[in-house]
Amino acid sequence: MRKRVLFVDDESKILDGIRRMMHAERERWDMEFAIGGQAALRACEAGSFDVVVSDMRMPGMDGATLLGLIRDLYPETARIVLSGYSETELSLRAIPVAQRFLAKPCSASELQSTIEQVCALKELLNKPAIRGIVGSVGQLPSLSSTYTSLEKALIDPEVSMNEVAGIIEEDVGMSAKVLQLVNSAFFGLGRSVTSVPNAAAYLGLDTIKNLALGSEVFRIFVPDKRISQSVCESIQKCANRAAAIASGLPMGPKLREVAVVAALLHDAGSLVLASKMPDEFCAAHSIAAQRGCKVFEAEEELLGTSHAEIGAYLLGLWGLRHQAVEAIAHHHRPTRVAHSDFDCTVAVYVASLLAEKFEADPTGAKGLEIEESDRVCLEKLGILSQFPAFGGGIRIEA
Repeated sequence: MRKRVLFVDDESKILDGIRRMMHAERERWDMEFAIGGQAALRACEAGSFDVVVSDMRMPGMDGATLLGLIRDLYPETARIVLSGYSETELSLRAIPVAQRFLAKPCSASELQSTIEQVCALKELLNKPAIRGIVGSVGQLPSLSSTYTSLEKALIDPEVSMNEVAGIIEEDVGMSAKVLQLVNSAFFGLGRSVTSVPNAAAYLGLDTIKNLALGSEVFRIFVPDKRISQSVCESIQKCANRAAAIASGLPMGPKLREVAVVAALLHDAGSLVLASKMPDEFCAAHSIAAQRGCKVFEAEEELLGTSHAEIGAYLLGLWGLRHQAVEAIAHHHRPTRVAHSDFDCTVAVYVASLLAEKFEADPTGAKGLEIEESDRVCLEKLGILSQFPAFGGGIRIEA
């Protein structure tokens, strides 16, 4: 199916330049060009778009305002903002509403590949209604205790970047947002940053302060009255355990860095469900408790998908590295994709499985008992005999 892409700028000459730059894509994409935000909204009313690419600085209605309206009215449309390096303060306003950030001037190849990437993600989550819900997410919720710790640290003039990074790393929502921003083309780093400490160091304390103290960026999680705060704290603890386990698995340093981040964010989709679909979140957990099945299996029955694909879709839109997105999407069913070695997806599956075992049996009294479905999966992956060793020698704080 041909993709529909809308380009928005307040200058017709710039739009003409983009039209010429994207001329080679006219056989695959239906492209429209709107002068200003109001014209863009009229175009969206006339027909849906897969992607909207908007300039940031426009008179009357700037890019952040436009993309905010598109997020609310057309959440399934992917949102990309173009911004100049000198517009840092203005661009920070777009963080809750833009999913990708591209720096001006932007090459044809970079623009084309970014649009292709966000369009390809729709194949990962084949439920349009759920895509719309996930597409409306500007940020993942953060625990109030983590936010309070970060806020306190940032008003201390003597605080170190290591301290700030440590606080961020303890929270799934904050980690995801920081990684989204630092890997945007706006910062022009030229390489993917896959660790939270490195991301925080690149952004610097001033930017972190603007992020953390902005009311729309790190939203404190106020759960539905049916969802205990302890449930979300448990999701966070499991994420931290999985990341700690992944750091000790047999991989090279570059792959390990990606696997640790993927393990930290592997249950991000659960936060999406808890905050955006609390009815379904509660129903899935209830079914799992009643039947003794796994929560992701109950989610698949209810939704036709699970928190794994939901989280991967969101983080993919946010520009997380493909290896990490794939690992998150398949961390419950790693045999859905091919493996030639102990790769990132296998590592996150093993890490999440061990983290779950620790959650169910903190003292280790039951040993590494595994269910038949996981035994079959480990055997297909060729690592069943190695699995007990993966759980040994790794210290995980309760």
